Amino acid sequence: MIPFDFDYFKPKAIQETTRLFHSLAAEKKTPMYYSGGTEIITLGRLNIVYTDAVIDLNALPEFQTIRFYEHDLVIGAGVSLTKLEEENPFPLLSKTVSEIADRTTRNKISLGGNICGGIYYREAVLPLLISDSLIGIAGRAGIHYRPINKVFNKEIQLQKGDFLFHVVVDRAYVDLPFVSIKRRQQWNVGYPLVTVCALKKDDEIRMAFSGVCPFPFRSAEMEAVLNDKSYSLEDRVRRSLQYVPKPVLDDAEGSSEYRIFVLQNTILDALRELEGGPNV
Repeated sequence: MIPFDFDYFKPKAIQETTRLFHSLAAEKKTPMYYSGGTEIITLGRLNIVYTDAVIDLNALPEFQTIRFYEHDLVIGAGVSLTKLEEENPFPLLSKTVSEIADRTTRNKISLGGNICGGIYYREAVLPLLISDSLIGIAGRAGIHYRPINKVFNKEIQLQKGDFLFHVVVDRAYVDLPFVSIKRRQQWNVGYPLVTVCALKKDDEIRMAFSGVCPFPFRSAEMEAVLNDKSYSLEDRVRRSLQYVPKPVLDDAEGSSEYRIFVLQNTILDALRELEGGPNV
């Protein structure tokens, strides 16, 4: 049980939703958007999250829809990780989310909930960072679309009362060669020591990482070094590590030194697979 009571709302239109948020905030309440609810329950029990007004987004049209439209794949932020895994519209994304938590939990975690969540791994964002995706942000004026690489900096940067509504991926990225590797210290469903997502576009490798730092990231500097074929594969990987952001995690999952060791070997495995041929 969570140690607080809250009012529950389930609006059916975007502008109604954002108006409700600001109205509740004006009443000195602490409104929180809800899609899957896993973090409200998990972090609420630990007294890390508190809300006295929950706004359920799941009645909004297209919030839980996956569809192709012209040259784009459009995914509602309310789509569950299990649905992404089963429908497999973007194999790199589907593979990555299939290794988050266990299946029972994935049934409840939404794509938007993972990207915007308080638990800092946020692995679902990795494929979106390296596919230059757009995100549809719902606010008082409706929905506006921005490149995720402009909006996501360690965490999603949203104005108060805004929420993630859509993710849009250029269809050209859906069938590109890819690798998604998750390395854990313990259990098959534990948190990652390192998660590496990579794809190959126009003969260049793009990579994004989780588990290394207390935030997911993509590094243009690391990619530049990793694609510099004037150096050996091992040298490229070793040189790229100087651009890993700080701090590197040092916790019960693994020390910072061990994480860098695992990261180095995981990047090597990803490069060998993508440069040696198509993914399996």
